[in-house]
Amino acid sequence: MGKLFVTLLACVNDLGNRLRSEDEGATAVEYGLMVALIAVVIAVAVGSVGQQLNNMFNTVLAAIS
Repeated sequence: MGKLFVTLLACVNDLGNRLRSEDEGATAVEYGLMVALIAVVIAVAVGSVGQQLNNMFNTVLAAIS
């Protein structure tokens, strides 16, 4: 009976370790989604600022010419 209890306890402990390690995978996915969202925001901001700079340089070029 004692050996069965020890085996069962080891199985429960192993299951707990597996569940904790799966949490790390979910966290990595969440970080990946955050990085992707930040990259999209940066791309939109750079595109907007880039277009404004292009318009400004064209205005200066037209004024010089």
